[in-house]
Amino acid sequence: MRKLIAGMQTSIDGKIEGPEGFADWVDAWSDHYEVIERVDACLLGAGMYPGYEAYWSAIRTAPHEVLAATGKAPTPGEVEYARFTARTPHYVLSSTMTTALWPTTSFLRDPDQVAALKQQPGKDIYLVGGARTLATLIDAGLVDELRLTIHPLIAGEGKPLFAGNERRRGLELREVEQLEGGQVTLIYGVG
Repeated sequence: MRKLIAGMQTSIDGKIEGPEGFADWVDAWSDHYEVIERVDACLLGAGMYPGYEAYWSAIRTAPHEVLAATGKAPTPGEVEYARFTARTPHYVLSSTMTTALWPTTSFLRDPDQVAALKQQPGKDIYLVGGARTLATLIDAGLVDELRLTIHPLIAGEGKPLFAGNERRRGLELREVEQLEGGQVTLIYGVG
């Protein structure tokens, strides 16, 4: 069975967005890209997908230009990930969304369809986000691995990563990696 691997970036106090609605402390979205060799599909929620599609499309279209969303040029890791998005099927967990710009995008209506996707042949699946989708799939027992990049910042106000979880879930620490700038990646098995 394929594994569902979730990758999220958070402040040390567990926030994924500040009060402005975005994570202004994230310099690049290139953490966890080592998983692209292990996966052949990506999964997102409907709330996150439109911005994700626009961001990576902008990088694919103009890989050396400053991005309007960040005011910075994409990193080499982001350019590589943008290429990955062009060739990789994406699934959106949504009860209402029906259209996407990318032809490789399909829609799943409930966690049972995510469970069925995990049963299909192939490599692992990368759960890119967002927080509601992650909470739903953790509570459904479908997330196998959680990769958290912790930024050395107390965000204070903002959107917490695990606010939507309804059930207690044990985690098994598998790996800790210190990154540049005081960031830490924690990799957990989800029990």
